[in-house]
Amino acid sequence: MSMRDVAASAGVSVGTVSNVLNSPEKVAPATVQRVHAAINELGFVRNDAARQLRAGRSRCVGLVVLDVGNPFFTDIARSAERRAGEHDLTVLLGTSDEDPSRERAYVDAFDEQRVYGLLVSPVGDDLRRLVALHDRGVPIVLVDRDGTGTPFDSVAVDDVAGGRLAVDHLLETGRRRIAYVGGPSTLRQVRDRRRGAELAIADVPGATLEVIDTPALSVLAGRDVGEMLARRPATERPDAVFCANDLVAMGVLQALTMLGDIRVPDDIALIGYDDIDFARSAVVPLSSIRQPTGRIGETAIDLLIAATQGARERHEPSNPVFQPELVVRASTSR
Repeated sequence: MSMRDVAASAGVSVGTVSNVLNSPEKVAPATVQRVHAAINELGFVRNDAARQLRAGRSRCVGLVVLDVGNPFFTDIARSAERRAGEHDLTVLLGTSDEDPSRERAYVDAFDEQRVYGLLVSPVGDDLRRLVALHDRGVPIVLVDRDGTGTPFDSVAVDDVAGGRLAVDHLLETGRRRIAYVGGPSTLRQVRDRRRGAELAIADVPGATLEVIDTPALSVLAGRDVGEMLARRPATERPDAVFCANDLVAMGVLQALTMLGDIRVPDDIALIGYDDIDFARSAVVPLSSIRQPTGRIGETAIDLLIAATQGARERHEPSNPVFQPELVVRASTSR
């Protein structure tokens, strides 16, 4: 079924059908209604590949996140999808699983599809592939990464401030032996949150920070750390744990409450990061550092659309950085 068949059925020209599909404001409402009636009757589906060839790009946005299983990134994707829909755009989602080779594979695949633009939460600091695409005219926005000093638009949260906020809170509750449970050190977010924790510790004499790395930012990685802490003698355990995200914190919480006679927060206070929905519904409601996921996703789409308007050589990158918020619940409140 072709546009010519739709035009014949509706009694209009092929150009009118094209306008109805692409610029309906140019066509009289009655004609739009007649063309759509013919489309529905004939079961016409337009050939987006042909439209893409004419326009030079599709109406799809490629989004590559670190872990689609993390509700933080799911919420960002959902808000980006809502905002994209307001502009007749569709979001295609891929997850790198914190693997640079998977990230590159998705970026290359989306590039081959001539997507409208790319939203990427990079695994590491090597942005050469993205720079090459940018130089070729592909609009790119970094998500959950401050792109200041790069050619990219970006939207991020101040993770150094978030790390400091978390550990300042633990110190204010009287904790002094604090452990930071992070993920892979290749992730900028993990390093920035650790830096914030170190700054908070430096302001309090006698306070210490133990850094415990994990291979992933997952519940299972957190459980392994929790089991390790539970096996330690009580005198060698930290009295507070700051986790780089809520999934790790929930794994630590699960292990501590199931193994040994360890009470949260009486023996060990616990705070996470992201404030996902599961945090408030944990068996011990989890204190966390909240990130504005809705604003992150919406802003990423807004920046991408702005980057496609006008000449790319005149586009000045925009790099908004949101501030995180402390949410106190039972896991840190005696």
